[in-house]
Amino acid sequence: MPLNEIQEKQCRENKSDFSDLKAIFLNCTLKKTPELSHTEGLINISKTIMEKNNVAVKVVRPVDFDIAYGVYPDMIQKGWNKDDWPNIYKDVMDADILVITSPIWLGEKSSVCTNVIERLYSSSGDLNKHDQYAYYGRVGGCLITGNEDGGKHCAMNILYSLQHLGYVIPPQADACWLGEAGPGPSYRDEGSGGPENDFTNRNTTFMTWNLLHLAHMLKKNNGIPAHGNQRSEWDAGCRFDFENPEYR
Repeated sequence: MPLNEIQEKQCRENKSDFSDLKAIFLNCTLKKTPELSHTEGLINISKTIMEKNNVAVKVVRPVDFDIAYGVYPDMIQKGWNKDDWPNIYKDVMDADILVITSPIWLGEKSSVCTNVIERLYSSSGDLNKHDQYAYYGRVGGCLITGNEDGGKHCAMNILYSLQHLGYVIPPQADACWLGEAGPGPSYRDEGSGGPENDFTNRNTTFMTWNLLHLAHMLKKNNGIPAHGNQRSEWDAGCRFDFENPEYR
């Protein structure tokens, strides 16, 4: 994906080393590969910035896989015949940065996106090596495209969900492109104006760099400090300076 002059200049002038970072984009389009995904147009801008800064990037379309519905880590144990989510989850946990992307349908994120967030939630009780919740120390963002209102609404839902699970959300961690309301060209259609839209390009660029900076800071400092947020310590009776009524 070609970057504009400003984006190229920012990449050339970057002094930070992001080469130890990994990122994954979950493109929650309803279209299977190789059908054109308009949302992937925004992904490609962010992905290119990351790759020019030596970040290892993976893009996955969940719709290409058989992902069971439910809120358990492996739904085969709940009666489903097949569930590809555990393998996608491994890629998510291998990444420092997660960007969830979605088109808008009826003012909401896609059904695929809802399924993905439910499956992320299914492992939200897992703990990391510091006895914090498993997603601690990772950063999250989102990208949205559509021909109707709902960009900010979808972003609020996705970013709230990610922080609730334990992801850290940097400033301005979302970007969207909206075409004219109703039938009309989508982001990557000829003449849509999407790829040239300055507002969308700016927000996508800011989101990308903020994700990189925050992920870099967290990795350099070994994640979120493990005090006051350890599930095992709380279960053991430690209240981190908060009075425990059991020990009055």
